[in-house]
Amino acid sequence: MDWNGVRALVTGADGFMGSHLTEKLVSMGADVSVYVRGNSQTGTVQYKLKNIGHIKDKLKTIITGNISNSDSIKLIEKNNPQVIFHLAADAYVPNSFEHPLEVMETNLIGTLNVLHAVMRLHELQQVVCTSSSEIYGTAQYAPIDEKHPLNPTSPYAASKAAADRYCFAYWNTYKLPIAIIRPFNTYGPRHTYDVIPKFIKLALQGKDLTVYGSGNQSRDFTYIDDMVNAFILMGSENKAIGEFVNFGTSVDVSINEVAKKIIAISSSKSKVVHHGERLAEVNRLCCDYNKAKKLFGWEPLVDIDEGLRRNIEWDKAHVSN
Repeated sequence: MDWNGVRALVTGADGFMGSHLTEKLVSMGADVSVYVRGNSQTGTVQYKLKNIGHIKDKLKTIITGNISNSDSIKLIEKNNPQVIFHLAADAYVPNSFEHPLEVMETNLIGTLNVLHAVMRLHELQQVVCTSSSEIYGTAQYAPIDEKHPLNPTSPYAASKAAADRYCFAYWNTYKLPIAIIRPFNTYGPRHTYDVIPKFIKLALQGKDLTVYGSGNQSRDFTYIDDMVNAFILMGSENKAIGEFVNFGTSVDVSINEVAKKIIAISSSKSKVVHHGERLAEVNRLCCDYNKAKKLFGWEPLVDIDEGLRRNIEWDKAHVSN
């Protein structure tokens, strides 16, 4: 697909994955609008572009609001995009332990608002709805393919599983051009709240790295460049419509091993310390990406060691310790 001049809207555009995707779309010549969280007051609009301020002048429109409010439907309709990438979410799992209702409203009601806006967009070609590997829960078998049962263990995961199935239902019922992407754990520059960015920050400061539980729990970590390419495919290939597709590396790494790798690559003197288990911990996530490979020829290009090296070098250059 030639993205030059295509009207694309990215919700959650100033988040970690959203910001990288927005940069990519701009670089490909798309006419990009963004939907970011903000407050509208009499005569003023308040918002903060956390990660995309440097490309503000290259954006078509900056829409501000709360995706879980019903007025987001009209805001999206007015923008009239041809392709929507819906990434707006409350994605920090521990936050859902204390604020399950708010997380549900953002992740599920926000998605429903996007879907209802899509029903009004006559020029829309495709909408990519972002799900999560967390919807699978601890692997009953690995690697996990799309036929694996959905067993969400946290309120966050439950909200994403519900949104995932609503998206599928709206494609099935209303024949909307919906594609559902299921990213496994993604990391890279500008990420802040997951285990890898936390470990990198601590390692560069020479502080202890806290591992919850045994540290034998494992995740399939995918570098951001590979995941952005996955989003682009899901937004441009007609064969993605009506599909839900896993994207990951098919290699899971224990949290203990991640900590060791980060300490070694950053030449840190940090030590690993263990703490009690987290609530609703998932023991293992490992992706089977054969469907993505079959549909699009997609494969991950950056392994965990190279990805961590890139991430650490970026943090050294951009993050003050």
